[in-house]
Amino acid sequence: MKSGGLISVATAALVATIAGVGGTLPIVLAAAQAVGATTDEASSWVSGLGLATALSALVLSVRYRMPIITAWSTPGAALIASTGGVPSFAAAVGAFVLAAVLILLTAAIRPLGRLIERIPASIAAAMLAGILLRIVVAMVEHVPTSPLLVLPLIVLFLIARAFMPALASLVVLVAGALLAWSLGLVMPMPVVGLSTIVITAPVWDIATLVGLGVPLYLVTMASQNLPGFAVLRASGYQPPTQPILGVTGAASLGTAFLGAHTSNLAAISAALCTGPDAHPDPARRWMTGPFYAFFWFLIALFGASLVGLFNALPPALLATVAGTALLGSMAGALGTALAGDKDRFAAAGTLAVTVSGVSLMGVGSAFWGLAFGLLILGIDRLTRR
Repeated sequence: MKSGGLISVATAALVATIAGVGGTLPIVLAAAQAVGATTDEASSWVSGLGLATALSALVLSVRYRMPIITAWSTPGAALIASTGGVPSFAAAVGAFVLAAVLILLTAAIRPLGRLIERIPASIAAAMLAGILLRIVVAMVEHVPTSPLLVLPLIVLFLIARAFMPALASLVVLVAGALLAWSLGLVMPMPVVGLSTIVITAPVWDIATLVGLGVPLYLVTMASQNLPGFAVLRASGYQPPTQPILGVTGAASLGTAFLGAHTSNLAAISAALCTGPDAHPDPARRWMTGPFYAFFWFLIALFGASLVGLFNALPPALLATVAGTALLGSMAGALGTALAGDKDRFAAAGTLAVTVSGVSLMGVGSAFWGLAFGLLILGIDRLTRR
């Protein structure tokens, strides 16, 4: 490969890594806080995600000679952040293990994958929209208490999105950190250090398994893996579905005990690595995978420093970065959920229950939103016969 081509694939991989981490790490940290993770456990969580992403992207890209780019599940992190009532971090780890096992079963049992694909897109999108809406609303809730920080960043995001949508959240993060520092809102910065790995034995809490583990699996499949396959196919590749699910499921299972939630195919990051900007020759774009893996190994190595750096930033900034990063995804999910007349009422029911945050029998609202939407859909289809 010529040096120019090598530089282009390395640059694409670096941009994809920065965009993936900078815009969505605050969502992961919000998830860690929601389930009661300590600083060391949050550090281990980030390192586990970095390790799973690096290994899966490296193995898949090299084995199949395709730019198979993986990432952590951002909608999954948003789900965790919006789920209340998880009794302990160990119970959340149990849910992460269950989600990974279900992904492995999907890889091994073809009819299970078909069953997931049969969930109407409108219902799955409505559940995702409800999850994301709560994160976006949290950004707006910080406006009364931190208007000088939040409002300029929202305006900056809207401007940056018009010119460089893939990096808009990263722009908000960097500018927001500088603005927060100028306003005296930044805590002392941590010393750069290597990651802390914490092995957590899972606790099998039935309510958490049903209310968090199952929705985490569904969100990861519907909102990450399926779009990830679509991105690869749109770029002219024919990705091997079952091996990819097997590798990402195994990576998720192995790192779940480090406190990391699911890893999966990337969509936005993948688009940066699968197009002609990465390399004009589609047969050469697979080289983005090893470079991407290298950058994610660095994330895994210095996860503790990343967590400490982000914890030094004010909560209003992290909420704004997370909210702006998810605003487009929320809009897309709402559009898909409410696009069709036939399933619109069922999708609206799913959205309403999911966004409510209600917990019944210890099971979170995402599961009940999905169940309610499918119930409405079933009744509608029976009465139409």
